[in-house]
Amino acid sequence: MAVPDFQSFMLPLLRFAADGQEHSLAQAREHLASDLELSVSDLEEVIPSGRQTRFYNRLTWAKLYLAHAGLLLALRRGHFQITDHGRGVLQAPPSRIDIKYLEQFTEFAEFRKAKVAPDGKTPTPGGDGGESPEEALEVAHAQMTASLATEVLERVKAGAPAFFERLVVELLLKMGYGGSRTDAGQAVGKSGDEGIDGVISEDRLGLDVVYLQAKKWDGTVGRPEIQKFVGALHGRQAKKGVFITTGSYSAEALAYVEHIDPKVVLIDGRRLAELMIDFEVGVATARTYHVKRVDSDYFDEG
Repeated sequence: MAVPDFQSFMLPLLRFAADGQEHSLAQAREHLASDLELSVSDLEEVIPSGRQTRFYNRLTWAKLYLAHAGLLLALRRGHFQITDHGRGVLQAPPSRIDIKYLEQFTEFAEFRKAKVAPDGKTPTPGGDGGESPEEALEVAHAQMTASLATEVLERVKAGAPAFFERLVVELLLKMGYGGSRTDAGQAVGKSGDEGIDGVISEDRLGLDVVYLQAKKWDGTVGRPEIQKFVGALHGRQAKKGVFITTGSYSAEALAYVEHIDPKVVLIDGRRLAELMIDFEVGVATARTYHVKRVDSDYFDEG
């Protein structure tokens, strides 16, 4: 089965702590994984950031919400214990403990007061798919980035060829290629022969070079175009090449470059837009949120 939403962890976690002993999240993780009959692949699935498994992330948030409701007591780092309120709940347990159920507890109501939206409504942490708050934040960020990439690519396609050339220079410089802006500008877009649009240094010292082909196309670049580029590379005895297009590549073109020498990297329009976002070319930061965690070492010193 798939990893349950983080609210579904609440009742099993409270029952796990019913013996009144101090428990660690590691112990709870092992017990609940077995109790929920999760597979190895389920347990290895990660949240969008890749920093944590989805199972452990949702378990951690379930523990946090139970603690805010006063049903669990957070002890030293990663450890918890059931409270008297928690024992009372288990005397006549509901079929499910979720956010709506926790709202009856004063401690949780106070916690929720800090999360009132401008319209006066209290937002529900997590998404419709039962994500933890951290997952929901990462999913929202990914969706916003995808939307931004679409807009960026549309702007690039609408620009003039000279603009596209400047964009490629700017991006390559931001990625650490080439030397000065003047050197890069002279190297890119000035050749135009034998299927090569430019040559740029792979590093600032010019120890190696990368040959470029940049096509501002709306359609699909097929294998013949890539073969032409590769032939030009062979003519220069080049080892590395990058083909950039605002369009896409055919399956045959993608398969072709996997088993050839020289090494050729294909960057389609979507990947181009993503790189522009990653290296802040043509985009600006609108707002920054800092997600902070408790520094357990600080409190342990006390």
